[in-house]
Amino acid sequence: MDLQRRVGPRGRLVAPNVFTVTLSPTDVERFESYVDALVKELAEAAREHAENEGYSLLGPVEVDMFESSGLKAGQCDVTAKVAEGAARCELVLPGGDRVTVGEAPLVIGRLPDCDVTLNDPNVSRRHAEVVLDGESAVLTDLGSTNGTRVNGAPARTVRLQHGDEIFIGSSRLVFEAP
Repeated sequence: MDLQRRVGPRGRLVAPNVFTVTLSPTDVERFESYVDALVKELAEAAREHAENEGYSLLGPVEVDMFESSGLKAGQCDVTAKVAEGAARCELVLPGGDRVTVGEAPLVIGRLPDCDVTLNDPNVSRRHAEVVLDGESAVLTDLGSTNGTRVNGAPARTVRLQHGDEIFIGSSRLVFEAP
C-alpha cells in the first residue's frame, strides 16, 4: 500500500485498495481451513493502515488469494492496485464483523430476523435502523426502551459521520464511511 500510494488530483494521498496475495501450493494447503478469516483479517489491516496514514481509498478494500507453483513454501507475492468502486458505508459490529449500510433500512435489534442481531437484554426487539439517505447514512431509534446513543449522546435521529460510535444496550458499533 505504501509503495503504490500516489498524490491524487486534490492533493490527497490515494492508496491501493485491491490486493492479490499469491502463495505456494504448500502454504495454500496450510491456510485452507481458515483462508476466509485470513483474507478478512488482511482486509481489516489494510483499512486500518490507510486510516492511520491518512490515505484515501477509491473503493472498498478487497483481498484475493491465489496459488502459484512457481513459489516455494514461505514465499508470497503481493500486488496492489487502485480500483474505483462503489464506496461502502459499513457498521463494524462488536465482534469485528462488518455490515454494509445500503438504501434499504438495516434493522438492529434483539430479534433473530433483524439484519443485525444483538443478544443483549437491554436491546429492544427492533431497536434502531440505519439507512443511506443520499450521500450520508441516518440512524433512527425505533422507539426503543433504553434508547440509542451516538458518541455518548442520546439520539433519536442522527446523520452519521465516519468514526461515530453507536451504543445500543451494552454493545458498541462503529460507523465507517469513505
